Amino acid sequence: MRSRRIACLLLGLWMGAGLWMLWVAQANASAADRLLLAPNANAAAYLKSVGRVQMAPLAHYLAAEQNRSLFEVWGIVQIVLGGLFFFFLLFGTRFGKFPLVVALLMLLIVIGERVAVIPGMEMVGHHIDSNPDPSQRARTARDVLNYGYSMAEWGKFALGAVSAIYLIWQEKRRSVNPRNQVDMVDKADYRHIDR
Repeated sequence: MRSRRIACLLLGLWMGAGLWMLWVAQANASAADRLLLAPNANAAAYLKSVGRVQMAPLAHYLAAEQNRSLFEVWGIVQIVLGGLFFFFLLFGTRFGKFPLVVALLMLLIVIGERVAVIPGMEMVGHHIDSNPDPSQRARTARDVLNYGYSMAEWGKFALGAVSAIYLIWQEKRRSVNPRNQVDMVDKADYRHIDR
């Protein structure tokens, strides 16, 4: 009973942190535009002297650089959380092979993201940020890597939902009739125990 709750907690932390990271990345991307359109009093004087047009590439570069560093750290955190979830299911519960296979697939997805997709996104992002007019090939590579990362994340979330449904269903299925799981002591052969 407790192991299912802990497994659900680990999975919920992992999925919740993933949704939070998507929100933070989107907020960082739009923060540069918000800063340029509605700066505070201190920044308004500086932006007026420098000019918004000259400041926009720097603000977008800083937001992109912050997102790249967040994704790099998040890739490592996901591997740790995925490993904890998988090994907890392996050693801390008595579930069958299905949740272990789902957890292992989720772990392999995040390892693939961290090893292949995130370094490629960083490399292409640095190339695009350093060139004022990037080539069509560089923009296509950026779009393909972003699409690959998004599909991997959606696949991980779908597997996480399957795992959560399985964990919740196991909980309800096993607690339907607990009397059937308890051996009755009051049998004819055990009368000598009650004396």
